[in-house]
Amino acid sequence: MTEPARILVVGGGYVGMYTALRLQRQLRAELRSGAAEIVVVTPEPYMTYQPFLPEAAAGSISPRHVVVPLRRVLDRCRILIGEVRSVDHARRTATLSTLATDEEGTGPVELTYDELVIAPGSVSRTLPVPGLAEHGIGFKTVEEAIGLRNHVIEQMDIASSTRDPAIRDAALTFVFVGGGYAGVEALAELEDMARYTARYYHNIKPGDLRWVLVEATGRILPEVGEKMGRYAVRELRARNVDVRLETRLDSCEDRVAVLSDGTRLPTRTLVWTAGVRPSPLLAATDLPLDGRGRIRCTARLSVEGVEHAWAAGDAAAVPDVTSGEPGGECAPNAQHAVRQARVLAGNIAASLRGQPLEEYAHAYAGSVASLGLHKGVAHVYGRKLKGYPAWFMHRAYHLSRVPTFNRKARVLAEWTLSGLFKREIVSLGSLEHPRAEFELAASPPPGDDDKPSS
Repeated sequence: MTEPARILVVGGGYVGMYTALRLQRQLRAELRSGAAEIVVVTPEPYMTYQPFLPEAAAGSISPRHVVVPLRRVLDRCRILIGEVRSVDHARRTATLSTLATDEEGTGPVELTYDELVIAPGSVSRTLPVPGLAEHGIGFKTVEEAIGLRNHVIEQMDIASSTRDPAIRDAALTFVFVGGGYAGVEALAELEDMARYTARYYHNIKPGDLRWVLVEATGRILPEVGEKMGRYAVRELRARNVDVRLETRLDSCEDRVAVLSDGTRLPTRTLVWTAGVRPSPLLAATDLPLDGRGRIRCTARLSVEGVEHAWAAGDAAAVPDVTSGEPGGECAPNAQHAVRQARVLAGNIAASLRGQPLEEYAHAYAGSVASLGLHKGVAHVYGRKLKGYPAWFMHRAYHLSRVPTFNRKARVLAEWTLSGLFKREIVSLGSLEHPRAEFELAASPPPGDDDKPSS
């Protein structure tokens, strides 16, 4: 008997999940007969729909509805929860560690494959800013989003109960670094949530909260165009958000954010959303990389100059055949990633069957961004929208794009309920340390060690 053709998918994000999903449909006969096998290696057993993270942080959507369980969606694939440490494509071998290998202490294991889809995504791009590693908060995972929500409400609790004006001011100062989608939407949604929450504190007014957005360039939300970007700045400043353009964070040691314009902001909340970079895994492969550390690809989404290797999404430098400019590349965003995954899966199936491959060609449709409840900006198919229409388009677009009917229905139900009832203002910070109370209860009271045993 011949071994099945093993397709190894590295990563369970947009590209990894959508590629595996489409492959298990297109290769249904091969999977059923045992002629092919799809293996997905991912650190988490779910795919996170990141555009919903700001609304999850604001409490408009439950965290479990922001993620898609891979085992349910990819029921014909083999799911391995672990991390690929390196790839030797010349030998068609990936070295990976799983939860089992960590538990057994056996170290990484090798997994052979016939076709490789490498889509580990990206990680936060940090800079050597003093104090950033100690005090910075990311906003790329659902855990970080919910942790930030709990943190913001906890700071309001601290400010409400302290008698020290310095502690109160630092607790009520929230600094966001990065004026892209993640930073602007996260700040806008949380500012909306915190302003509403303040009505339940007897000694905190909405005006007591200070929100600061720091952006190194001269504009925010460049994807929605310059005009809509300026509108977004005006909208945020009208809500008492301090937008600092052409400003950098120089330091955040000792919980003091020092900006390049000389401003010093004592703060207990510094959220870093200043861009992303390709996964470090790419440097541990023998695949060709460009100057920014991404895999060089062809328009067919195959790795340039390499057979049986494919890539897309944030990790790939894919030529933009619709730009009309030589050397143009597709932007590393979710819109391209989802569409690239469809072409990529089709090309892998065609390659296995000896059929011609298709080039990825998709003109950028536009962008939408939320600025809080009932507020937003959009630039779609050349049309510019702002306010409620843009916010409605933002929700409609992402509802149509979130995977599975199950998730669409649950998200729509939560939006409906949140429109009928008041916001939730509960902080569940104890979720981050679920064993703390039991450990305290199980610890012997002070002085018990000195008592004689009976």
